[in-house]
Amino acid sequence: MNKPVRIALAAVIAATTLLSVAAQADESPFVVRLRALHIGPANKSDAIAVPSLAGEAPALNLPADAIEVSSKWIPDIDLEYFFTPNWSAELVLTIPQKHDVAVVIPNVGKATIGSFKHLPPTLTAKYNFNPTGTVRPYVGVGVNLTLIMSVDITVPAALSPTGADLPLQLDNHSIGAAAQAGVDIKLADHWFANIDAKYVQLKTDVKAGTLKVSTAKVDPWLLGAGVAYRF
Repeated sequence: MNKPVRIALAAVIAATTLLSVAAQADESPFVVRLRALHIGPANKSDAIAVPSLAGEAPALNLPADAIEVSSKWIPDIDLEYFFTPNWSAELVLTIPQKHDVAVVIPNVGKATIGSFKHLPPTLTAKYNFNPTGTVRPYVGVGVNLTLIMSVDITVPAALSPTGADLPLQLDNHSIGAAAQAGVDIKLADHWFANIDAKYVQLKTDVKAGTLKVSTAKVDPWLLGAGVAYRF
């Protein structure tokens, strides 16, 4: 490559960089989003075998994936901060959400056995592929901390190995990995449409007293759509 071409190429690269930085400088590093979010649990669980009081063959015997956690729509708000034009961090917040819990009984059907609430803040590090464009796709990885509360789950007497209602407990929290992909589409100055998908690892032991009877792997997909505002 001769010298004039190298000089011209360097000038183009420098100009492109300066334009990118200038465009980024017009936008604040802070973004807030409001989305409608659908929680779709994977509903994977270990088989359940609870012995009878006499220690005989299990009196409660359910196959793998018998525990079902209900899906639902929730409001979702997230805050994002850009450290560089391409790299940012996103914190997803919501309010405690209630989910019904059911068990699928072979040859009988599905029976609701209670509910619980959870609060699932999620923090991700994101790479933004086109940070100054109209269409701005991104991917991210991070961590989810789910706080589990207000557990009210009971195996009814008709199914219980004790012959009476059998309360079940869940872990009070779950920590797992999170991954996301999405896109912001610029609508006007400061305003964007947003589509986002996250996969979150969320599991909890299911216990009857001190006896662990199963592990429920909720592992939900979080699919959201909404608007974003960049200050």
